[in-house]
Amino acid sequence: SISEALHHFKFSLFRMEIDACFRYYFQHPWSRLIVAYLVTFFNFLIFAEDPVSHSQTEAHMIVVGNCFSFLFNKYPGLGWNILKVMCWILAIITGLFAGKFIFHRQLFGRYLRLKMFREDHGSWMTMFFSTILFLFIFSHIYNLFLLMAGSMEPHMVTEYMGIRNESFMKIAAVGTWMGDFVTAWMVTDMMLQDQHYPDWGKAARRFWKQGNNRIVLFWTVLISLTSVVVLVISTDWISWDNLNRGFLPSDEVSRAFLASFILVFDLLIVMQDWEFPHFMGDLDMNLPGMSTTHVKVKLPVCKRIFKEEYHIHITGKWFNYGIIFLVLILDLNMWKNQIFYKPYEYGQYVGPGEKIYTVEEPETLREFNHSTLTYEWRSTNIDPRTNLILKNFSNHYSLFTKHYILLTTLAVPQITEV
Repeated sequence: SISEALHHFKFSLFRMEIDACFRYYFQHPWSRLIVAYLVTFFNFLIFAEDPVSHSQTEAHMIVVGNCFSFLFNKYPGLGWNILKVMCWILAIITGLFAGKFIFHRQLFGRYLRLKMFREDHGSWMTMFFSTILFLFIFSHIYNLFLLMAGSMEPHMVTEYMGIRNESFMKIAAVGTWMGDFVTAWMVTDMMLQDQHYPDWGKAARRFWKQGNNRIVLFWTVLISLTSVVVLVISTDWISWDNLNRGFLPSDEVSRAFLASFILVFDLLIVMQDWEFPHFMGDLDMNLPGMSTTHVKVKLPVCKRIFKEEYHIHITGKWFNYGIIFLVLILDLNMWKNQIFYKPYEYGQYVGPGEKIYTVEEPETLREFNHSTLTYEWRSTNIDPRTNLILKNFSNHYSLFTKHYILLTTLAVPQITEV
């Protein structure tokens, strides 16, 4: 009837107004800046509160750990080194070609018809992740050769990376800082260059567009702040425990939720883009610290074989979001550590007040098992090397309240949310 059609039309208009209003505030410059800089703050907070960052056990990471071990350590020597190098070179070449011609062109372009991957857009990020996939696959093929040879178990590629968790978490913290800073800066740069919200930040925009202000500011802030961050993280110059002193101590549940918020905010940065999800607009972002929107490099090729010239072309927007997805890998590892954290697996145990204690001598961890790596056992047994009671050292004020069931229950919906 006419009345039903009119009612449906009014409802559609009302819904469009709500969607437009939500989109206006969701993609507003202030909203985007708050999300971008909160991610940076939250990543520092989770690093400071995470007990894994004090662990002396060997770092391990699913898939990425295999790739790292495949490329950089566990070389058996002699002819095995040549075989291993040939395997990972073949894996990289296969990953690049599969990423370009199978995943990007065929799967994303022709089969799924994703507009964001039109032409060559996003091909380098696709090739990067496909290379990780094939390095992981070829590492298992290499392990098969070692298995057939026999007595080569110590040299087999696993997710264990050959470095301590304490060192790896410091490297990850610096890496996430670099990625988060560049991302936040590019969001700021885009907010101050575009005209979607003409009444916002007029004075700041005028200053931003004068001469080379944005370029000078980028390199000045990046070099100065990164120097401070690297100094503080690598030297333990500033101790979070001395600053915090147990004020609102975190437990495994609050740390898991914080890691989940970081993952959601990483995705929000992409979703808040004005061209999301197709990225079909005319706006192109300048690369950070540069006055150009893209970098183009000509590759020398044999024209008799290829009959054409190849270019490496990276746009500002894909450079930005490529960095976000790299940071996302580290954030996913952090999230996994919080969800499935158990002190014993990281050379730690729980003492009075549910505080987490860490064994600081990594060479002694092999002497302990699940029953001996406890506060009670270490408080009543003597170290044969010193004839003294085993040392109990509380590394910080983070807590472990043994909420296994709660975190396991939350793991599934959080995975779905991400």
